Amino acid sequence: MINPENPPRPDLRALFLGFSSVGLSGFGGVLPFARRMLVEQRRWMTAEEFNAQLGLCQFLPGPNVVNLAVVVGKRYQGLAGAIVAPVGLLAGPIAIVLLLALLYDAYGNLPVAQSMLKGVAAVGAGLLFAMAWRMGTAIRDKAAFLPFVVLVVAGIAWLRWPMLWVMLGGLALSGGLAYWRLGRR
Repeated sequence: MINPENPPRPDLRALFLGFSSVGLSGFGGVLPFARRMLVEQRRWMTAEEFNAQLGLCQFLPGPNVVNLAVVVGKRYQGLAGAIVAPVGLLAGPIAIVLLLALLYDAYGNLPVAQSMLKGVAAVGAGLLFAMAWRMGTAIRDKAAFLPFVVLVVAGIAWLRWPMLWVMLGGLALSGGLAYWRLGRR
């Protein structure tokens, strides 16, 4: 029997299939599916670990979910896992996108195709908001860091400050707070 507190360590096959299921779950935004697979279904990460790793992956160049696949793959299976997980994530979608490109080239001007694309965009936005809500519930116990969320949103969305400087400033301030809090313990 599997201990729900300590799920088994995924092998290369499990990493490939897990991230393949994520990659085939949606277009233009599979991060909510990655969170569900990693945290809720397979329990390879806690919600807190997911938030921390995603924060790192957002800071690195490249697509966040691909960075996350590399990090998770490396964590469990080293270099081989760091290769297999993103390949699993990308192989199916690349094949599907190539097929859809051919179909769009032939039928993309039809009104029904345009309406379908608008519906898919609305679903993607809804998934993004749902994931943000779930991530927010994982940090509610760390109220000291909530002002950083507000500052980052204000800096980037409202004040239009460059994202690099906002991220570096947020990293320095939140890192300083974490260091100070650890020193007090």
